[in-house]
Amino acid sequence: MAKQYDVLFRLLLLGDSGVGKTCLLCRFTDNEFHPSHISTIGVDFKMKTLEIDGIKVRIQIWDTAGQERYQTITKQYYRRAQGIFLVYDITSEHSFQHIMKWASDVDEYAPEKVQKILVGNKSDEEQKRQVATEQGNKLAKAYGMDFFETSAFTNHNITESFTRLAELVLQANKKDLDLLGGSMNDQLNLAILEEQEGLCNVSDGTHESCWC
Repeated sequence: MAKQYDVLFRLLLLGDSGVGKTCLLCRFTDNEFHPSHISTIGVDFKMKTLEIDGIKVRIQIWDTAGQERYQTITKQYYRRAQGIFLVYDITSEHSFQHIMKWASDVDEYAPEKVQKILVGNKSDEEQKRQVATEQGNKLAKAYGMDFFETSAFTNHNITESFTRLAELVLQANKKDLDLLGGSMNDQLNLAILEEQEGLCNVSDGTHESCWC
């Protein structure tokens, strides 16, 4: 049986509830978009394989709940992440202001060399915009992060942003590829263990619907 991937990376989606983290994930992995908003409970994940510089990169993307009551659970996943998306909603100044709080949590709980990208989602809702593109650029520059404005609705910059974070993680971990590589059984055992512990709602990317 041919090897399905060369290396496994774990990416994390962080941001306030309602900014569209689940929509971003579902658009990227399943090319689906559902306008109804159902808040993520705890943590969920999906998987997708990309080829970068001839390397098959399997990315396990964790979708976290933005509500305060789930933060104790979600912080347990920070230390496992090699890449993190900090997501805000361009129609919500409040969610943008909260990015500093999310970034502070990342600095406290995530590994030192974790890679980060700032994402301003819902770029299709220009008429409701509260956060200027330049504000996003300025904040990203202050934190030394790449910046993308995305729309899960129109599929704008979805593949580009996920691929870029995977590239950054690959570059940062070039020397440790052998350590980061895992087996499919390892992944499945991890998912089963966490589900049994009640830490997350596990999704393998093959479920029938994907609600945002």
